[in-house]
Amino acid sequence: MQNRKPIEILLVEDNPGDVRLTKEALREAKLSTRMHVAYDGVDALAFLRREGVYAEMPRPDLILLDLNLPKKGGREVLAEIKADEHLRRIPVVILTTSQAEQDIIETYNLHANAYVNKPVDLDQFAKVVKSIEDFWFEIVRLPFGVR
Repeated sequence: MQNRKPIEILLVEDNPGDVRLTKEALREAKLSTRMHVAYDGVDALAFLRREGVYAEMPRPDLILLDLNLPKKGGREVLAEIKADEHLRRIPVVILTTSQAEQDIIETYNLHANAYVNKPVDLDQFAKVVKSIEDFWFEIVRLPFGVR
């Protein structure tokens, strides 16, 4: 993995505490990652479409998406990503506190790649983020242009 560009991760999360925990968990990982944060659904889509202030931003290799977001909810963001031929191949992992079966069904119907519950415990949260990273960048083979 040496001499490779960093793995670009877009975290779509409005809770500053969860943003900090995710950054800390990724910092401890053995892979080189660069995390970008969108605090609401509108900014997430602008980032992905490289609009306005996001024009020079890299295409993410992975999106970690919360469901409960201001301005535009996670389900809407997911639906727009998966409907866009330029974005749909980017893996989207739903990372949320919701354990509602209906949320799980809805997001998989919208073609989420995975649904993961956010643990409240700091150590468990770090383990979850590490397992997401390991799976998507060490086990899974992604198409060229995504990673």
